[in-house]
Amino acid sequence: MRKNLLLLFYLLAGIIFGSLLGRLCEGVPFLSWLAYGGSIGFAANTPACLDLIVVKLYFGFSIAVSVAQILCIGLAIFLYNRSRIR
Repeated sequence: MRKNLLLLFYLLAGIIFGSLLGRLCEGVPFLSWLAYGGSIGFAANTPACLDLIVVKLYFGFSIAVSVAQILCIGLAIFLYNRSRIR
């Protein structure tokens, strides 16, 4: 259980740090490639609506991934393997 939580922490830290790194490198000309990425999903801007008269439910899903996030996730997995609790 503790190992799983540690892995989750490392992955979330890698995703957040990678997103921050990508945003910071957008304006730097020789580091702008770190911000390159794409998004995948459906109806992110105009989600699907299920109108039940009393309740309206909106469904949408989108994931955006950048090069910096992929590198930081890889680094997080490497660091997890180096510091794994046995």
